[in-house]
Amino acid sequence: MKPKFGVVVFPGSNCDHDAYYALKKVIGVDVNFLWHKDTDLKNSDIIILPGGFSYGDYLRTGAIARFSPIMNSVINFSQKGGKIIGICNGFQILLEAKLLPGVLLKNKSLQFVCKDVYLSIENNDSFFTKGLDKNKFYKIPVAHGEGNYFADEVTLKSLVENDQIVFKYSSSDGKIDEESNPNGSLMNIAGIINKEGNVLGLMPHPERSCNPVLGKNDGNLILTAIVNNFMN
Repeated sequence: MKPKFGVVVFPGSNCDHDAYYALKKVIGVDVNFLWHKDTDLKNSDIIILPGGFSYGDYLRTGAIARFSPIMNSVINFSQKGGKIIGICNGFQILLEAKLLPGVLLKNKSLQFVCKDVYLSIENNDSFFTKGLDKNKFYKIPVAHGEGNYFADEVTLKSLVENDQIVFKYSSSDGKIDEESNPNGSLMNIAGIINKEGNVLGLMPHPERSCNPVLGKNDGNLILTAIVNNFMN
């Protein structure tokens, strides 16, 4: 049975409809919008915290959204093993909610970055990445001003030891280097999971790379893998 997705809508979300369209119209799964003031997750199997500028990024990115009523339900859902994906601003919210370790700082360039990047799959044995090809480098767009992942040495060591780094920025042929890093993230980190493996945060936008009409389909491969992994 295909999973049912819930896409949380915060004031300032601007990728909620992108996620909804990619999942509903392209991949063909059931999706509901979840309003930030509600607490009902509508029996969702997988929750998506989408990209955007929740609450105008006041205080700092994700800081206010973390206290939305819906987030109490999201946190409880995660503690019961529920699957959660935070994309861009959603990743920032997951960090503020302490569902993932580390922080996201301003881009090293101090400029907003909006372009296609390549991702290498560092762990293709997680719920979110199983079935993805480690020999393929996925072309996915980024669009953020604060995507520079930072954590202390203890946290970074733990991420490595527990295979929690699932995506890294790479070149089109898989080189993990400074040139392929769009924001200065330590170790070229683009996406991580929690130790339990049920919460994923990533800065790139797979939902914006789902329709061949746009000439981009690698995001479809990532989201379809998640759907297939749930069914298996």
